[in-house]
Formats: sequence, structure tokens, C-alpha cells
Amino acid sequence: MSIHEIREAGFVRAAIAEYDRVGRTYFLEKYGFGKSREYMLRDNVTGRLYDSKAIVGAAYGYAFPERGPLQASEFSGGEGTVESLLAGLGFEVVRVGQDWSREEVEATVADYFEMLRLEATDQPYSKSEHNEILRQRLKARSKGSIEMKHQNISAVLDQLGLPYIRGYKPRSNFQDLLREVVIAQVQGSHEVLRVVVDAIEDRTTPGSRTYRGVLIEPPVPEALPKRQPRERLPRRLDYAARDERNRSLGRNGEEWVLGYEGTRLEDESRPDLAAKIDWVSNRCGDGTGYDILSFEPDDVARFIEVKTTNGSSLTPFIVSRNEVEFSEEAEDAFCLYRLFDFAQTPQLFILRGSLTASVHLEALDYRARLRALGQ
Repeated sequence: MSIHEIREAGFVRAAIAEYDRVGRTYFLEKYGFGKSREYMLRDNVTGRLYDSKAIVGAAYGYAFPERGPLQASEFSGGEGTVESLLAGLGFEVVRVGQDWSREEVEATVADYFEMLRLEATDQPYSKSEHNEILRQRLKARSKGSIEMKHQNISAVLDQLGLPYIRGYKPRSNFQDLLREVVIAQVQGSHEVLRVVVDAIEDRTTPGSRTYRGVLIEPPVPEALPKRQPRERLPRRLDYAARDERNRSLGRNGEEWVLGYEGTRLEDESRPDLAAKIDWVSNRCGDGTGYDILSFEPDDVARFIEVKTTNGSSLTPFIVSRNEVEFSEEAEDAFCLYRLFDFAQTPQLFILRGSLTASVHLEALDYRARLRALGQ
């Protein structure tokens, strides 16, 4: 038995169709193959990648049903066997698993920044279509590997304090080359980034006032990566600080939480407590260490500090020293309401108790005074 007995591309197409129908995991288990580590068959029409040796083994069964498919141990899957067979039948075999080249990284970063611009300016686009078009250029990269690279780009932007695309959660295990290319793109795209940041910050009203079903569990970020040298980016691109300085966004976020709290207490059969909610920061100004006085269903006070951004759940936010100290004094009565994606579909999670126990605090500014002699 030899794989070179397969002389029609239709048998390979039949194996590919089954792969698409049942999925990769089941297909490989059914035919007894492991995942390809080096060579993959690439569909020139869809750009999808397939485990080349497993496809050939299954195709043999389609070509010779009386003999059945070939097992992995019955033939080798290297360059001189599977690749030559598939190439002779008109298919393309690509080599995977290698580090991304500069050309590949630059193409992916440029595509990401274009999607970021479209998203920030409310222009419709399809992540899947962008992925598919990119795969036509990066022939050795699968849909999943490109999505992973997009998440890596989000991680670099997040570390730089810049906005990133919703849906591409930051993943920080990335090449040094990727960070280098992203920083170069940032430094050469100040005008584009200004449009992105301004478009995000211009939205200060909530996307909805639906208060039920908006509470989520606090997200679990990846472990903080090794600290990188700080990039001296223009201050005007400091996303977290600009969001904090936007008084209108902060005030509207607090007002939204007032509505949420009223709904929560009414749902807990305490409309009497809902009527006692106090918007302290509006009445007294900043400085108390919290924004809103609300209540638990058993009448215990709940001190709420609201932090609102238009970014994702992992977007950094600003807290004051006074707020940190008050969270330690109030203990479990203190609740930080993290309101995010405010202008689109507001959601929130709650951090209860001391902030030092739930968030990583990074110093942004210092108060300086002259040193005394001997100090």
C-alpha cells in the first residue's frame, strides 16, 4: 500500500469535507493521527489549514474503501511523501510552527490598526473577513494563529495605556519583534490614534439604561508581564488618564449607577432603601473617598466608588490615594463599581473591600519637595 496510489484530487477533497463536517479533534481521533507540527495542507479557496498526513490517510480510505484508511504508522508525512503527493494533485502544503517574520507581523499590525480605527469611529467591519483576507497573504498562518496575534497586539497596546479592539482580549506571551513593530506603528500613527482616542472619549452617554443582566464576575487577567522599559509616548495618548479627566463621562457613570442601585434594591423588595440612596459626590464634591451611599438589603451601608470607561473590562483606571485609604477603612462596606463599555453596552463588576487586595496600583505622579540636609 502506498499513498501514491491516490491519483485523484476528489478523494482528498472528500477527506477535507469530512474534516470540516466533524471538526479537527474528532477527525484526528477517528483516524488515529496527532496534530501536524510542521506541514499543513492549505485550501487555496478558503485559506483553511488541515493536518496534511491525516487528510492523506483518510483520503486513501475514500480511494480504496475495501482497504480502508491508512494508519499513521503505515507511511511518513514528510516533505518527500505527503507534500509531493498533495502538490502533484494540485494542493498547497505550507510549513507552520516557525516564528513570524517581520513582513507577517507588520501586515498583521497594520490590519489590526485599521480595524481599531473602524471600530472607534463606528464604521462596520467584519473581524472574520479581515482574518480571511490576511490569511491570503500569510499563507502559513491559520485563522486561530492570526486571532492569537491580534490578542498579542491588544496586550502591547494595553501595556502602553492605549485602547484596543473589543473581543481581542490581551494575551501577553508575544515576540519582542511584535512589540517593536507595534511601537513603531504607534509612533508613526499619532493622527490615527488621536482620532481613535478622541472618538472613544467623545462618547459620554450610556449606550443603554438596562440595569438587569449587566453585572458580571470580575475578569481574571493574565499575570503581569515582565516590566518593560517605559515608552515615552505623547501624554495626549494616555487613554486611562484622559478617560478619568473626562468629568462628563464620570458624572454620567455615577448617574447610571444610581439607576442600577435603585433597581437592585427594588428587586430585593427594599424600595424604602432605594429612596434613601445618596449621590454624595454630587452633593458634597470629591474628597469623601466614595461617590454614592447605598445599602445592603439588611440596611447595612454600601459605600460605592464608581469608575467608568468606554474601554473593555481590563482597561486601566485611575484611583486616588484618598479612595485607596477609605477602602481600607471601610473594609467590606466599600465597593468599587467598575463600569465599562459605557457608550456601547454598559456592564459592570464589583470589587469589594480594600483596593490594595484586588488591584495592582502603579504610581503615575509624585509630589516633590526639596530634600532636607542629610536625607
